[in-house]
Amino acid sequence: MSRSEPDDELVARYQRGDRTAFTILVERHQTRVFNLALRMTGNREDAADATQDAFIQALRKLSGFRGDSAFTTWMHRVTVNASYDILRKRRREPMLHVVSDDPDAPAHEPGTPHPDHADEVTGSLDAQEALRHVPDEFRAVLVLADVHDLPFQEISEILEIPVGTVKSRAHRGRIALAKAMGLDPPEREPPVQPDPSKGTP
Repeated sequence: MSRSEPDDELVARYQRGDRTAFTILVERHQTRVFNLALRMTGNREDAADATQDAFIQALRKLSGFRGDSAFTTWMHRVTVNASYDILRKRRREPMLHVVSDDPDAPAHEPGTPHPDHADEVTGSLDAQEALRHVPDEFRAVLVLADVHDLPFQEISEILEIPVGTVKSRAHRGRIALAKAMGLDPPEREPPVQPDPSKGTP
C-alpha cells in the first residue's frame, strides 16, 4: 500500500477491511490533530488526551463515514468535539495549579513539538495563554482560521454552523484575544449579509 494514497482511498480501503489504512491515516494527521487540540485546550496533557480520544472516535465511526465532506474536515470536527469534552471535564475538576504572575517563573507549556502558524499569529506563548481566556466557541473558529489557515466555508462545515456565524465568531474571538493580550482590538467587524437558509450568527 502506498503511503501517498489520498485520504478517501485509505478510508475506502479501511471500510473494505484493510486495518493498516487507518494506521496510515493516523500517522498522516496526528501532528495536525495534536496542534489543533493543543490550541483548543491550552495544555499539552489535555491535548494528548483529546488527540487520543479523537482517533478513538474516528476509529469507531470510520466504518460509517460516507464522504459527505473531506476526511480532514471530518477529522477536524471530531478533534474539536474531543477538545470540547476535555475542556468540560477539566472545568468539573479542581484546579491543580495557578499561573504565576512572576515573569521569571517557568512557562507551563513549552509549545508544540511540530511547527504550525501559531507563533506567526500570536507572536509568543503569551498568546497561547491568552487563548485560554477566549470563549470556547470563539476559540475554535480563531484557531481553525488564524492558526490552521482554513477558509470560513470549511470551518462552517467542520463546526456545522453558518458561514456568517463563523465570521462573527472569528471577529469576536480576535477581539477577546487582543483584550487578553492587552492589545488594541481589530477594526470593526464587516457587515454580514443574512442568509435565511442558514440562520443567524
